[in-house]
Amino acid sequence: MKNETHRLGDYIREVNVRNRELKVTEPMGINIDKHFMPSVANVIGTDLSTYKLVSKNQFACNLMHVGRDEKIPMAMQTYDNPIIVSPAYFVFEVTKPDELLPEYLMMWFCRKEFDRNAWFYTDADVRGGLDKGALMDMQLPVPSIKRQREIVSEYETLTRRSRLNEQMIARLEATAQALYRHTFVDNIDKQNLPQGWHLATLGEVCKLVDEKIPLADVEESVYISTENMLKDKKGIVISTNKPEEGKGTRFHIDDILVSNIRPYFKKIWRASFDGASSNDVLCFRAIEPFNASMLYYTLEQDAFFDYVMAGSNGVKMPRGEKKWIMKYTLTIPPIQDIEQYQGLTNDLRKQNVCRKQENVKLTELQSLLLAKMGQ
Repeated sequence: MKNETHRLGDYIREVNVRNRELKVTEPMGINIDKHFMPSVANVIGTDLSTYKLVSKNQFACNLMHVGRDEKIPMAMQTYDNPIIVSPAYFVFEVTKPDELLPEYLMMWFCRKEFDRNAWFYTDADVRGGLDKGALMDMQLPVPSIKRQREIVSEYETLTRRSRLNEQMIARLEATAQALYRHTFVDNIDKQNLPQGWHLATLGEVCKLVDEKIPLADVEESVYISTENMLKDKKGIVISTNKPEEGKGTRFHIDDILVSNIRPYFKKIWRASFDGASSNDVLCFRAIEPFNASMLYYTLEQDAFFDYVMAGSNGVKMPRGEKKWIMKYTLTIPPIQDIEQYQGLTNDLRKQNVCRKQENVKLTELQSLLLAKMGQ
């Protein structure tokens, strides 16, 4: 049986407490993933006493850019100490926590259906603002407090497991990176290379794959675009927006995919399955005796992304230039060193692949749980 819906405004109220005593000096913003993050705004000379305080279990949102982003940048404050946000943000709190859990409400805000509904309420402004009254009038189901606690507990269990996996993935990646740098980067003088080493360009150790395949013949679960690649070398999530027309680049297991839009996002992934990628993703394939492990850890270095940016075109959305990229210079060790490194990192990679696959499943379960909240 579907839960009866209630008006959001019957459960929340606006909070307008200013940072008058300047106890907090570092403003926070909200990203489109609905988390607080350090503000990127230049606040030098700004009167921070006008900024709004957000205490634990209170919410803040930016209602001015809903139409542009097709999402409400909305987050719940979970820190013990207050934070500050822009005076333009709408800050509110739950007035009936014995009837509506703040954590349950935040889960509701994370639903795609909520953002889609909010988008229909936006005004005609170019930024697509959402009126506070419209937000207050939106409807949500309010099951029993016991059921809310069960839903929140289940969601948080999935979240904790995912975070543990992310922490372990980061440790394993750091180990492989440290081993790579210790063996092939640190104390290596390009002007005086060890015996058996030589300099080469990226184009000499790998090729850019250009084999095309109709996207209509590709399953959505194996389609990779810059949209479903994660920033800061965190891999991918399953695509939910595969085009049905046009062609993509066919890639195979162990190919290295790099997003060619906004290289500073450092989106890179070593393929763990065969599939197809959009034309905004570069697909690199190692040429023997160079191998996938060496190629991946060569390309995931910050120095490579800095090099790509140095030769990129465009300002708002810089794009790497392929000929420039393939001229990237690297040092090549003897074949026995390459093979030894691959052997050492194979086990690390297998563990990471398993944990990343588990996190994909955990994300799918979270999405399913959010979807069922409206039933």
